[in-house]
Amino acid sequence: MAAISCQTAVSSDKLSLSSFTGKIPFRFPPFSVSSPATSLPFRRSISCQASSATSPPISVKDNAKTEMKDFLHISDFDRADLLKILDQAVEVKALLKSGERDFVPFKGKTMAMIFAKPSMRTRVSFETGFSLLGGHAIYLGPDDIQMGKREETRDVARVLARYNDIIMARVFAHQDILDLARFATVPVINGLTDYNHPCQIMADALTIIEHIGQLEGIKVVYVGDGNNIVHSWLLMAAVIPFHFVCACPKGFEPDKETVEKACKAGISKIEITNNPKEAVRGADVVYSDVWASMGQKEEAAYRRQQFEGFQVDEALMKLAGPQAYFMHCLPAERGVEVTDGVVEAPNSIVFPQAENRVHAQNAIMLHLLGV
Repeated sequence: MAAISCQTAVSSDKLSLSSFTGKIPFRFPPFSVSSPATSLPFRRSISCQASSATSPPISVKDNAKTEMKDFLHISDFDRADLLKILDQAVEVKALLKSGERDFVPFKGKTMAMIFAKPSMRTRVSFETGFSLLGGHAIYLGPDDIQMGKREETRDVARVLARYNDIIMARVFAHQDILDLARFATVPVINGLTDYNHPCQIMADALTIIEHIGQLEGIKVVYVGDGNNIVHSWLLMAAVIPFHFVCACPKGFEPDKETVEKACKAGISKIEITNNPKEAVRGADVVYSDVWASMGQKEEAAYRRQQFEGFQVDEALMKLAGPQAYFMHCLPAERGVEVTDGVVEAPNSIVFPQAENRVHAQNAIMLHLLGV
């Protein structure tokens, strides 16, 4: 095991949401983070085994799309843009919760939703959210396109862009989302790839702000596989300052280059560890995900052996402390990576987190479409 360390600085500026318009049915506590240290140590221990994920290739944009933004990685956006999106998510959520249905900025617009990888939450949250704001979403399942097999990705992108105002894709290979974005002349949203899941982390950030009052300065501890969720949290940590810890078994660490990117940004305190019990102490959020994602189910039995001791149970949450919330991106395998008692506990915010997929994604689409 090679020990690597570097220095990171946490911004002393407060992370706050701008003033909202309209009626908001709730108020956040004041954002009052005590001044963080000007330099925080980054310590991690990584085995010499290959990472369980690979770094994504660099995206190349078409000239036809130079004035348009895609939503592929959280770190493609600066802090101001991310805050603007979160502002709008809060505002539009409040509007929908009030029963208001006259706000239809997507009226007359269509969205193509490509699903190489099926999902209940991604489909329903995107389709429902787009519909609530006046738009029409078209579901394209694995058998409808067979992107890259029946038809080349670049051709799919060009055709769908002529039919629709925006494209969302949930795929396996990260290169597929990059190719879609390169050749489509409308905005493309990453609904999930094997590398990252930016829409989920935006919903998570919204949920944390609602329950804790801030994102800056808090401690988020992820326990489990160093997967696409972890990569997105690391990319968020490269833009907004907080303390992120990934506790994973040896050999299941997140992509090394993504860890280094978060560290080199000098924004957040980053830790990669193989000790979940030490990791969760003082956490504001304990986060878990399935140990074997879609496409890894044949490894499920092996992974259960390797992940022994990484289940988030009542004892682990007790070590985190009474202030700690539990989060999970779902679906959860209760009794495997998390116990039923933790999911159903009063400090579990799993289902508000799931609901916020609608509102975070609506805000992302509003931002991309400029409406």
